[in-house]
Amino acid sequence: MKDISKYQGIFPAFYACYNKEGQVDAQAVRALAKFLLDKGVKGLYVGGSSGECIYQSVAERKETLEHVMAEVGGKMTIIAHVACNNTADSRELAAHAESLGVDAIASIPPIYFHLPPKGIAKYWNDISDAAPNTDFIIYNIPQLAGVALTVPLLQEMLKNPRVIGVKNSSMPVQDIQMWRDEGALAFNGPDEQLLSGLAAGAVGGIGGTYAAMPELYLEIYRCFQAGELEKGREVQNECCRIIYKMCSTQGNMYAVIKEILRLQGGPDIGSVRAPLLELAGSDQPIIAEAHEMIKTAIAKYC
Repeated sequence: MKDISKYQGIFPAFYACYNKEGQVDAQAVRALAKFLLDKGVKGLYVGGSSGECIYQSVAERKETLEHVMAEVGGKMTIIAHVACNNTADSRELAAHAESLGVDAIASIPPIYFHLPPKGIAKYWNDISDAAPNTDFIIYNIPQLAGVALTVPLLQEMLKNPRVIGVKNSSMPVQDIQMWRDEGALAFNGPDEQLLSGLAAGAVGGIGGTYAAMPELYLEIYRCFQAGELEKGREVQNECCRIIYKMCSTQGNMYAVIKEILRLQGGPDIGSVRAPLLELAGSDQPIIAEAHEMIKTAIAKYC
């Protein structure tokens, strides 16, 4: 039986790191990877939504993963999201990720054109074939991809022995139970329901706000493991309030998070790439408030 221990825990989704000219900043990538390693998280999810993958070139995504692996490879579990909106580029990224020694690759379904299940399965299997020695994780995010994973499609994919699980970012917690019933590992995606996802059987969580407050998500995971559900609910509720605050700005949430990281003494990883919106002047008081909420919650619960 496959050892799943390396997939159990908290996985921050890695953010895109840019310099002032808007180019990938190698030093910032390494600094963020080390910052998160030092926080004690289980691993990183590189090149996904939080990494602004659909706005980056194949070369930029390769460069980011190379610097992550050079800094923390072998020290934590690395899952590389490799999907592009065509099979050839996705296969290139998959082979590159395997050559670097990542623990798993992941992929959303093709976006824009809504392919039938047979087409989605072929896309995923073609990507997996380009990394024949690496675990494969399906990324289910129907609200953005425009197509949802189904039980029959998962059953078809599980015929591929490299397919081990699902990063589930759909909102129904019930989906986690369904994927588990088919024998797949499930990772909770929506940060607002990490505790619920764990209760439904998720092995861990992959989240876009985890890097802004890893201490709180690590505490939720610890509380669940220890059976301290009342405290776990308190911490989860506070994380939700912080997320709602961060989402109340005019700028994109990842621009907000990057500013919060700077306020926390973390690395400067730049802003976001257009067409994502940069911060507005009116966002600064909201960001300061969210930062204080995080500090207060960590002092109270961690």
